[in-house]
Amino acid sequence: MHKSKSNVAKFGRPRSQRRALLQSLSESLILEEAIETTLPKAKAVARHTEKLISQAKKGKDSLHSRRIVLSGLNTVAAAHKLVDEIAPKLAARPSGYFRVERLAARRGDNAQMAKISFVDNLKTAKKSQKDQETQATEKQEDKASKAQTKPTPQAIKDGESKIQPKITTQAPKRAGVRGNR
Repeated sequence: MHKSKSNVAKFGRPRSQRRALLQSLSESLILEEAIETTLPKAKAVARHTEKLISQAKKGKDSLHSRRIVLSGLNTVAAAHKLVDEIAPKLAARPSGYFRVERLAARRGDNAQMAKISFVDNLKTAKKSQKDQETQATEKQEDKASKAQTKPTPQAIKDGESKIQPKITTQAPKRAGVRGNR
């Protein structure tokens, strides 16, 4: 008998390098909420990260689930963001958290590129009523404070504005073998 085909995308790498690649791409996807990569990598990252999100949904209550999520990512910050911020926003969705959109082929090697992002816009996810009330009061306070601190047109002409010009400095020239020829 012959060996049956594996369904795992190998990417021409050994297992440890492939695992590190998926962890780093998943971390970038969680922190940035959208990334561009090749189509096969995007599909593999979607599978890997969907499993992590399913574990993260249990992570609020379970330390074990939190540790499983942490083992699937490179940094603690990404794991905490996934468990504390992203997973509660995706609680209503049973699966299918990502959208993979095909982009134009890469110019150098003609590889099919893709953009992977969350299906739900996490920035405009439903907020609790208390959050909306506190934001409304903060906006009112900001408007009141801005009304008090507006400079008069005469003060702006006289140079009393709070905006300062940006100071620019040039980097020193390199005196290296390759730098300046």
